[in-house]
Amino acid sequence: MSLTQLLYDFFERAWPSAALWAFLLPAALLYGMAAAWLAGWLRVQKEWRVGYTRKLFHFLIFTAAGVLQLVWGLPVVVVFGTAISLLVLWAVYKGAQSPFYLALARPSDAPQEKLFILIPLLTTAAGGVLANIFFAQWAAIGYLVGGWGDAVGEPVGSRWGKHRYKVPSMAGVTATRSFEGSAAVFFVSAVVAFIGLQAQGLPAETALFYALLIAGAATGIEAISTHGLDNLTIQLAAAGTAYWLVS
Repeated sequence: MSLTQLLYDFFERAWPSAALWAFLLPAALLYGMAAAWLAGWLRVQKEWRVGYTRKLFHFLIFTAAGVLQLVWGLPVVVVFGTAISLLVLWAVYKGAQSPFYLALARPSDAPQEKLFILIPLLTTAAGGVLANIFFAQWAAIGYLVGGWGDAVGEPVGSRWGKHRYKVPSMAGVTATRSFEGSAAVFFVSAVVAFIGLQAQGLPAETALFYALLIAGAATGIEAISTHGLDNLTIQLAAAGTAYWLVS
């Protein structure tokens, strides 16, 4: 199938109806606002580390997207993603006045905190679009692995990471990851990939073997990805591996 045909097929599958926009957008905004409030409250009132609050929001959003796509399909995810993007952009606009912004802005990204909120937002959207264009139904595996595997790596690395390694970054910001965090990415990615494959009807033995391969691909890509781009690369690695294995 040509690229033009792939794009046409994607837009035909993805574009929500007016009724879906009207019905779902308010609900998606409410869900996103609740997740944003929780992250901001934990950051400001409970003084959780940004590594925890940022990834909690990440987990809640990616998980919801994966479930929505598996159960109701891509147009629902388009509406949901639009709502979440609007909330994140509003937080960036408000800056330090917003507890939600404080829950997302890593001190280690200074003085480019806003840039490293916007770049992951864009790469998340790009990853979702590309995974759906090229890997269709397996894009949901990318959401789930990105949401669970990537979400656990930073908190584990922040708390228990003793063996650190540098990764490429942008805008002069130094970035590191840890082997402990990468191990957590692998384990959790395998668990959620298994769940996602089972949800799409694969036998347990096959799903387990494939899940380990998907987790290995996602962990390897995450370990070498440029800081800020892993939301894109993990989604594509997981969805692409699933597509290659199953198709």
